[in-house]
Amino acid sequence: MMLIEETQVPGTALPVQALKDHLRLGTGFADTGTADSYLEELLRAALAAVEARTGKALFQRDFRWSVTRWRQPHAQALPIAPVSAILSLTLTDRSGAGTVVDAGRYWLERDSQRPRLKATGTALPAIPTGGTAEVRMRAGFGPAWTDLPAELRQAVLLIAAGYFERRHEEGAEPGAMPFGVMALIERWRTVRGFGSTC
Repeated sequence: MMLIEETQVPGTALPVQALKDHLRLGTGFADTGTADSYLEELLRAALAAVEARTGKALFQRDFRWSVTRWRQPHAQALPIAPVSAILSLTLTDRSGAGTVVDAGRYWLERDSQRPRLKATGTALPAIPTGGTAEVRMRAGFGPAWTDLPAELRQAVLLIAAGYFERRHEEGAEPGAMPFGVMALIERWRTVRGFGSTC
């Protein structure tokens, strides 16, 4: 199972000015332009941290996901949410030859936690032995910063600000999230049960 991000969040969509305001940086801070690119890096790292903890794509973009077998014959939970569209489903055999599946054979069951690819009939198309199914999908809350839920926006800013404030500390653990951030993202986290088939 492999999830690949096909499109990136454009730099123009990142809330660099909101982070500057949050940090209360002076106007002269970004005069050279190098500060903005550094803040953009911090925001990308903070976005990645929130996405990893929640299983959500924050900004809308395209992903490609491949699997070697379906967890259930008639439905397959997708590894990220929220998914707004299934762009294509391709079956590839062990020799690498691919066949695009007709979109009428499957549909997207939308869900804020665990969206699923579902069969229109009784079963999803069979994955060839030794082959893969590749699902291309569009996921994320939207293309703009304001499309993200307020608590997730605040979590991103808090994490990015923490990275900025600890930028000169040696041995700082970037993976540790403050309690306040965990409280903000808690309701967006996907709970997975052991042995779950969905």
